[in-house]
Amino acid sequence: MKKIFILSALFVCGFTSFSQTFDEVNALMDKKKFKEAKISIDKMLADPKNTDKSDVWYYKGRIYNSLSYDSSLAKAEKFTLKSNAYEAFKKNQQIDTKDIRMKFENYASYLDLYGGYYDLGAQQFNAKEYADAFESFKKANEVKDFILSKSYTYNQVVLHPLDTALVLNIAIAAMQAKNEDQAVLNFKKLADANVSGKDYVEVYEYLADKYSKKNDAVALQEILGKGKKFYPQDGYWNEMELKSVGGKGDRAALYAKYEEMIAKNPTDFTLNYNYAIELYNSLWGQDVAKPTDIPAAKDKLTSVLKSAIANDKEIDATVLMVNHLFNYAADYSAAATAIKSAKPEEVKKKAVLKSLSVKKMDECIPYAEAAVKYYASQPTLKASQKASFQNILGYMSDMYSAKGDPKKSAEYDKKKATIKF
Repeated sequence: MKKIFILSALFVCGFTSFSQTFDEVNALMDKKKFKEAKISIDKMLADPKNTDKSDVWYYKGRIYNSLSYDSSLAKAEKFTLKSNAYEAFKKNQQIDTKDIRMKFENYASYLDLYGGYYDLGAQQFNAKEYADAFESFKKANEVKDFILSKSYTYNQVVLHPLDTALVLNIAIAAMQAKNEDQAVLNFKKLADANVSGKDYVEVYEYLADKYSKKNDAVALQEILGKGKKFYPQDGYWNEMELKSVGGKGDRAALYAKYEEMIAKNPTDFTLNYNYAIELYNSLWGQDVAKPTDIPAAKDKLTSVLKSAIANDKEIDATVLMVNHLFNYAADYSAAATAIKSAKPEEVKKKAVLKSLSVKKMDECIPYAEAAVKYYASQPTLKASQKASFQNILGYMSDMYSAKGDPKKSAEYDKKKATIKF
């Protein structure tokens, strides 16, 4: 009896001490003195006799989570406190098979952690702490998945297996942190679920870019198909598809793809202008294989540039047309100059070539005048624009000189001299 009495007395004594400590912790929590409450709960858990008591872990979770909202703490410390709180709540449930504490609060602590991690991630992202933001957003998603796995429900919010806004934040934070594997993984979750809307276009653009760089043709075509379906007005999909075709080095296939796309979108300036650049480079570029039918290629470029100019809000297509037609005229002129023979048929051919050169100059001059007018009307010009302006004025001088109008040629030389870099 004596032995039993002593054990009972020790038990009662221990329980009293435990209760008194909880009273102290509760008092500190009521006063919102969470730092002091943390010291007390840590002291309790330092005693091995308390580590198998569910209430100690529950209180640790409550205290640590409450302290994580202290604005004086560093964001990294807030994250650690929330993570410790999360583990403490789960430990409480492991020990308390009846789940008394968590049931009583309707598992609100987990919902608070979900929201807390989310907000912390937003703070870190806004502070450009992208790697930390990624971890916080990912932890919010982990808590959300835990809640759903336990079938906990809340009146104030309905959680979904795919929290699209949160997964987007995870992906963007990973992208900004240069964590490409995680960025792709999370963007792909959204693409696989066919998520769309104005906030999600980056999902498909990012994946298309990555698949293109990896030369994953199958994945690229799939994501481009979705991008075109959800965002048909976005020219990015055409750009990526053309890049994919062009990367194979088959110029005929590339031109065919441009023709196909322009047939569907004839007023698309970017398509027409980029097609014109490809044609221009094949004709006038250095160290490139020339088209087999050069006259046909020149006429095709003229036609495509006219379509581009009709839909150009700036002057780029017009400038390209000036360069093209000036070169076209120069080719005829060079061919005429190359004829030295006095044979009647050669003299006739030379005259025809000179006439064709002048005809191309006459075709070029209105476009050149439009470009000159545009540049002259601008309050300021970039260095590249000044260089283009000078070139066109030089072309005008050369063309009027070739046409036998030295006075007009001199006027453009004078204008050219006024352009300063």
